[in-house]
Amino acid sequence: MRSLTALVVLATMFAFAGVVAAPATTRSAPVAAFKAAHATKAPLLGIARAGTRLVAVGDYGIVILSDDHGATWRQAASTATRHTLTAVTFTDERHGWAVGHGGTVLASNDGGETWTPAYAAPGDAALLSVWFDNAGHGLVVGAFGYAIATADAGRTWKQVKVGEGDDRDRHLNAVFALRSGTVLIAAEAGTVFRSTDAGNSWTTLRSPYNGSLWGGLGLRDGTALMYGMRGHALYSSDDGRTWTEAPTGSSESFSGGTELARGTVILVGLGGAVARSENGGHTFESSLRSDRQTYAAVAESGAGQLVMVGLNGVAAQEAVVR
Repeated sequence: MRSLTALVVLATMFAFAGVVAAPATTRSAPVAAFKAAHATKAPLLGIARAGTRLVAVGDYGIVILSDDHGATWRQAASTATRHTLTAVTFTDERHGWAVGHGGTVLASNDGGETWTPAYAAPGDAALLSVWFDNAGHGLVVGAFGYAIATADAGRTWKQVKVGEGDDRDRHLNAVFALRSGTVLIAAEAGTVFRSTDAGNSWTTLRSPYNGSLWGGLGLRDGTALMYGMRGHALYSSDDGRTWTEAPTGSSESFSGGTELARGTVILVGLGGAVARSENGGHTFESSLRSDRQTYAAVAESGAGQLVMVGLNGVAAQEAVVR
């Protein structure tokens, strides 16, 4: 089975139709997110920092917020979707973007308190990752090669062709940028897409691993890191041109990662897998947490805590320093 992301793989596969570039539009009368009595226990697929606030997104359009470094959470006041949200990012403490199933693209200008439709992609589109390099320019990518871009803070969007030939319908699992400005997309079948012009044109690269790559990070020292199925991680020291396997000591698939303020790289994934690197992602030490929960994403709180989210909601917190 072709995989989408570590958690989407547990859900339903999607079939895609052709898409025509169009101005930003919204569907009429969007359904509000499900109000959950225990929202922190809902499946959560993404987490991001909005200044000092933590924002996590997941099933049924649920968005939860924490203003005390992950100690307590509350559901966002308003979210205009009931589709599963798969990823979230913020360009500053107020302006954020979330994407998900059903072609959902949402925007927030109040730190995640409220979310409104920013674009209506085809309803059968599974959007998997979102990246913005500033408040105006960003990319959204998803399954079967679907990608859209905006250069005017989401007022208009255009469809982007990333792959060609046999690569045109690769699942685009994660889009991220390097310190140099190079933009990379981690995709299925060990495929990496690389752009040096902010996503206007792309080249296709093959990594040493031919399985699906589910995520990626641009580290502060300029290193590019990707990770995915069966404990595989890869790093590049030449701006994403070539890739080297990074030993992780794990056979569990990695679905989320972050670089801590002190430079440690953390990967999390299925079966309670947590991997740490103290040398810029070149090698990792892995362990399995006793809860064996499936983690989808991880962030560092302002209080020096790792906050992990996954199939069982806010799954775990632990001190950054062991």
